[in-house]
Amino acid sequence: MPRKRGPGRPRKLPVDDQRALTLAAARHVFAAQGPQGATIEEIAKQAGLTRQTVYELFGDKHSLFAQTVADVEEQAYATIAERGSGDADLDLKSWARTNYANMFAYVAENPDALPVLQEAERAGDPALTRLRSRLAEIYTEASGRRWAEYGIEPGRADTALVAMYFAMTEALVNLNWPDSAPDRDALIDLLTEFTIGGVLRLYSQTPDVIERMR
Repeated sequence: MPRKRGPGRPRKLPVDDQRALTLAAARHVFAAQGPQGATIEEIAKQAGLTRQTVYELFGDKHSLFAQTVADVEEQAYATIAERGSGDADLDLKSWARTNYANMFAYVAENPDALPVLQEAERAGDPALTRLRSRLAEIYTEASGRRWAEYGIEPGRADTALVAMYFAMTEALVNLNWPDSAPDRDALIDLLTEFTIGGVLRLYSQTPDVIERMR
């Protein structure tokens, strides 16, 4: 009787799968340890690949970090922009609240994304600033249509306000509360009422500020 062959070596994963595993592991390791503390060895271990495979796929740690940042930026932009440009039937306040909720949800669903982009900023790559600017174009156009229902033409002020919305959301996401954090819905309501009420007051009581922004 012929001898049966043993199981042999496992079949090698397709390159695209190897890249996806590596980037997912790199996102987690870079978020936790930063580009200086992270190692190819740790990333390879978490990806379930060899160190040599990671080098073959990405060259070196610097290139892997750059690709990880680019991957996170594009994924964040695609997700947040899609959510932010939708819901065409919502009024201004409902739309604003939905988008604050979407941003909080994105961070909760992707806990490594914001830390990776912040690490990139510290390393000299303005990835987070770039993401804010790209998203501001989407949100400015969407919010401008809704402000028009109030007879308001915000001009460049809307771009500045959108940037402030992102900054406030990021600040609350990163805030270390002395005890447990408040309910997320309460934070979303706070942001919504503060921004919509504040902007309406700005337009009604200090329109000269808006004029100076045009």
